[in-house]
Amino acid sequence: MSALTDLAMRLGIALQAQSAHVTTAESCTGGGIAEAITRVAGSSAWFEVGFVTYSNEQKTHVLKVPVDLFGEVGAVSREVVGAMVRGAQRASGAHYGVAVSGVAGPGGGSPEKPVGTVWLAWAAGEHVITRRFQFDGDRQAVREQSVEAALVGLIRLVAGENPLEG
Repeated sequence: MSALTDLAMRLGIALQAQSAHVTTAESCTGGGIAEAITRVAGSSAWFEVGFVTYSNEQKTHVLKVPVDLFGEVGAVSREVVGAMVRGAQRASGAHYGVAVSGVAGPGGGSPEKPVGTVWLAWAAGEHVITRRFQFDGDRQAVREQSVEAALVGLIRLVAGENPLEG
């Protein structure tokens, strides 16, 4: 069993213990978090919907991310992932959520946001926690590290812990 599948199983057990649901809002991972979750048999009991919004237009259309944010802070930012996770929660009704936006590479980086820059946001009800990561490696490695960080953070959050610690 892969490490991501193991993490998704642990998340499912924790969510089922609370009779809670989780939703995902993904950009650079292209649905990788949702894919890891749905590897788990029975995940429909705690995961109903995930959103892959790769373009800024769809982040606004589907998740209601304010269009002004993209010009002010860019798609790879604390503010945008925070708005993405809240939009996914509103659309799905899930108590828990995670959102991700980043620069997976090999191009697209800048001095302020080099390749490997990834923002994650986790939400429990109205409470949202965000963190910037700087991952190493090629596009696939950045995406896999993003999915792992998302799942680990969710497990901690559902356990009542800070997703940034541990």
